[in-house]
Amino acid sequence: MLFKDRRFAGQVLAKKLAAYANRPDVLVLGLPRGGVPVAFEVAKALNAPLDVLVVRKLGVPDQEELAMGAIASGGVRILNEYIISLVKISDEVIARVTVQEERELERRERLYRPNCPLRDLQGRTVILVDDGLATGATMWAAVVAVQKQQPAQIVIAVPVSAPETCQELEAEVNEIVCVSTPNPFYSVGLWYEDFPQTTDKEVGDLLAKAAKNGQPISIGM
Repeated sequence: MLFKDRRFAGQVLAKKLAAYANRPDVLVLGLPRGGVPVAFEVAKALNAPLDVLVVRKLGVPDQEELAMGAIASGGVRILNEYIISLVKISDEVIARVTVQEERELERRERLYRPNCPLRDLQGRTVILVDDGLATGATMWAAVVAVQKQQPAQIVIAVPVSAPETCQELEAEVNEIVCVSTPNPFYSVGLWYEDFPQTTDKEVGDLLAKAAKNGQPISIGM
């Protein structure tokens, strides 16, 4: 399936999540930046609050698209030991990349959620939304971050995913919704007609619009 853009993909995805509509326990968390336009449409359709969970991929130096791990808000870090061993990445390199990405994660936290109070996710149904899953490293980190707060349910929802990634994550959450799992997969952007980089301004505008429309930004991680 080829999606027109992220907003359209979110509308399609929302239809698959109709069972979660109008439930007071549901919270939608978009993974910035590309996941936020998708999550906005999901939250709007479900009449649920929208917020962000900031995650950052730990890219292999000189091969940044290859993830050796990821970090998420709340001090979470996961590592892909297979990639680290395969590429022979030293502990020093891992530490350096982690520090760099932590700085960017903190910058985005300050930008997207200034003065936003933290709120416990315990007992909630949390829907994690991204624009797609390749290796799934950032989504893994997001799941771990949310698990720490003991929610009632974790749902992963994406328009498109590599088949093996969707299968691997399925065992870690209560439900996973992958609208399309093409094989061969290649990359997330291949399955969108229009796939520009989402900007910080767009993320901020969508969060503000969600709050104005009665979808309050209600959570912090």
